[in-house]
Amino acid sequence: RGRRGGEIYGEGETARLYRRGVNLPPFQHEVPFDASAREQLLAFVDEHRAMLGRCLDDLTEDEARRRLVPSRTTLLGLVKHATFVERVWFDEGVRGRSRAEIGIPATPDESFELSPHDTIASVRAAHRRACEDSRAAIAGLDLDALFADNRTPLVRTLTRLGTDLRETHRSIDRAYFQRKTPGRNVQWVQWNGGEESW
Repeated sequence: RGRRGGEIYGEGETARLYRRGVNLPPFQHEVPFDASAREQLLAFVDEHRAMLGRCLDDLTEDEARRRLVPSRTTLLGLVKHATFVERVWFDEGVRGRSRAEIGIPATPDESFELSPHDTIASVRAAHRRACEDSRAAIAGLDLDALFADNRTPLVRTLTRLGTDLRETHRSIDRAYFQRKTPGRNVQWVQWNGGEESW
């Protein structure tokens, strides 16, 4: 396994794709071209969710936990944070449950923290469960359906899915650079000039 700056961790198919500069393995959630806008958007969101989970392919536990940037961001932490985001947007936001009730951290920063018991398998499993719960939370809602969430009086299902897609894509970008440039001091550009606040 490579260790020098600019090398890619891992030796499997995902690592080979990263070496070639490809961040898009074959789609797993394709829908027909004549599918409804809701079906297509859900497929895009699910594909991004799956892509983020694949950022841990071919890594050892130590590599997944390695900090390569000044912040606490790690590849394993990115997927754990994505689980938090799913829970905030859909479990708290749509279903109205509190963070304490859900069992998630109070702040985004805490969601990156890894416990000694976190593993690639356990973090991936938690992320998959959160995504399944997110799909279930909006199963009966049209894209134009309005609901009160944890941040605004009214929000559309379309807006919530679009926000989730944006946040997941940002995490994929971070994961891509962490896998592509291990050992380098990568600085992340903060959204709107500051840290996120949920």
